[in-house]
Amino acid sequence: MESESIVYGCIRDWPSDSPAESRLRREINRQVLADLPVGDAWSLLGREMFAFSELPGDGVYQTQVIHFGASYRTVEYEWSLWIKQFEALLKRLYWASAVVHLETELNGTHTFRWESDDGFHSPQEGELRVRCAWEREGGLRG
Repeated sequence: MESESIVYGCIRDWPSDSPAESRLRREINRQVLADLPVGDAWSLLGREMFAFSELPGDGVYQTQVIHFGASYRTVEYEWSLWIKQFEALLKRLYWASAVVHLETELNGTHTFRWESDDGFHSPQEGELRVRCAWEREGGLRG
């Protein structure tokens, strides 16, 4: 059996004093995620791997959290493409920070973090202005 890789994490929006502004950002984020490929059409990022709460009191206190996860067959060999697709998604969303955990059987666990330089990112900004850091834990031993 081939090695399995697990990818999971979350994308966090930022709190707002304006309920209307927060609702608009959540709706736009929902639309962007709804546009992701579904079923067999997706190779690395797909609609089914993302979930979120939309309503205050229903999983949203002040900050929307979009969580995601998927298992892959040795995705680390396509990791640069996965990151490219994930960053393309981030460009289309409202968010303040994102974290991705990559667990591999052979290369251990890696954590990647994106934080917007301004404390938030809007889709109108175009290019990402982020600080990205990654952490690594040792691989599994057999």
